[in-house]
Amino acid sequence: MILQERLLERIGRLEEPEPQQPLTPSARQVNSIIAHLLRLLNTRQGSVTIAPDFGVPDMTNIPGDSIQEARQRIEEVIQEVVQKYEPRLKDIRLIMQHEDQENFSLRFRLEANLAEQEEIPVIFETVVSTEGKISISS
Repeated sequence: MILQERLLERIGRLEEPEPQQPLTPSARQVNSIIAHLLRLLNTRQGSVTIAPDFGVPDMTNIPGDSIQEARQRIEEVIQEVVQKYEPRLKDIRLIMQHEDQENFSLRFRLEANLAEQEEIPVIFETVVSTEGKISISS
């Protein structure tokens, strides 16, 4: 069984006042996944001693002879890391978005299904900034 929220999130919620409109279990799980993905994708590999491969490598040093190759490698790296460290997602697909407006950031669409509720698809918009910082929204 995969839990909806991580342990520290469940403990932290005990101290919060009851919201006027409580979140559904699925919404709570999606919010938890976004928070975890933000931590995961903004952590540099090698900075977590207990799991040296937790996080992503330095995006400024991604190999590739062309922009297209570098983008493809970044896409592969992010997908591999998410598959390994976010067990609440299944059938993960990372799709590069081509936008001419912002040449200085990379946009990806992360599509997946919730592992315990396969009928619920989730879609996250992921942006890699020029500084290598990753932001995620649903």
